[in-house]
Amino acid sequence: MGDPHRVGIVGLGVISRAYLDTLAGRPSVRITAVADLDATRATAVAAEFPGAEAMTVEGLLRDSDVQTVLNLTTPAAHAEIALGAIAGGRNVYSEKPLATTFDDGKAIIEAAAAAGVGVACAPDTVLGTGTQTARAAIDAGLVGRPLAALAVMVTPGHERWHPNPDFYYTDGGGPLLDMGPYYVSALVHLLGPVRSVIGASSRLRGERVIGSGPRTGERIPVEVDTHVSAVLEHVGGAISTLTTSFDGTATTAAPIEVHGETGTLAVPDPNHFDGEVRHFGLGGTDWRPLEPSAGYVGGTRGIGLLDYLAADARRPARVSGETALHVLETLRAVLRSSAEGRRIELTTSVNRPEPVPLIPADQW
Repeated sequence: MGDPHRVGIVGLGVISRAYLDTLAGRPSVRITAVADLDATRATAVAAEFPGAEAMTVEGLLRDSDVQTVLNLTTPAAHAEIALGAIAGGRNVYSEKPLATTFDDGKAIIEAAAAAGVGVACAPDTVLGTGTQTARAAIDAGLVGRPLAALAVMVTPGHERWHPNPDFYYTDGGGPLLDMGPYYVSALVHLLGPVRSVIGASSRLRGERVIGSGPRTGERIPVEVDTHVSAVLEHVGGAISTLTTSFDGTATTAAPIEVHGETGTLAVPDPNHFDGEVRHFGLGGTDWRPLEPSAGYVGGTRGIGLLDYLAADARRPARVSGETALHVLETLRAVLRSSAEGRRIELTTSVNRPEPVPLIPADQW
């Protein structure tokens, strides 16, 4: 296998623990540096990994021992960190979204191409057995020609559980940019790229109340729309209807349903790696669960980085920067369509990512 790939991590907040647990002990990677605005936190994490060094953010981005920067900062900092890493000749793997604006996302991809380095981006949940088993069923013709999809995410808002939820309600946040990457990425894997969008959105209230942690009871302003609906026209002709909301309470809808000429698939939550895929065939009488047939078994956050590092000329990265940019443009176009009251044609497109065969947990 050769020497392990050297990874430096910027941002050691809540999501970092899942990545650290996935990468710990993997022979293909070695965590060599960590950085966070909280130096004490960085020192504590570095102590968990032999040979890892706690650094400043600027120092890590310039560190010649780092080959790939794992960018786990808040969305507003994604572009700055990615561009800094690229300027230092580093590859970048970022938490979603790629950036908060399409222009910043495009700048990341263009800078990486000019520098000859790679970019990949979460969500990597689409590589798990949930989305991938549904993908395999579609590819096998189980629903016939795909005609449409429904994707629904309804919650009362993250301030109920997150101790510092401010960024969810500022530009770059909201239900669409926060949770939409999971749903739109899954739809791209299932049905291919998006050609155009129509959107509509609303805002239930102008402030939220933090429900947990030391700031419990504090009121924070809401600067973005918190209920967004959209119609996505895919290049292949299928039409997806997407709803993301921080204003509802609950829903009985399947997270994603794919409808075809001869059947329907109920697809599990794309925010998770696994879950039951169910099929209802034309002329049938009930839903039938499908056994997992594709995807990383037992996948966890960070599997996308491992998949990216294993990519080569024969098999491109499945969570590529180009796919993330296309998803970002789709999301931003929905918000723009809502504001302008018109259909928006996208300027980017991508090939449908390569499917994942069924990969047992002890083989990734």
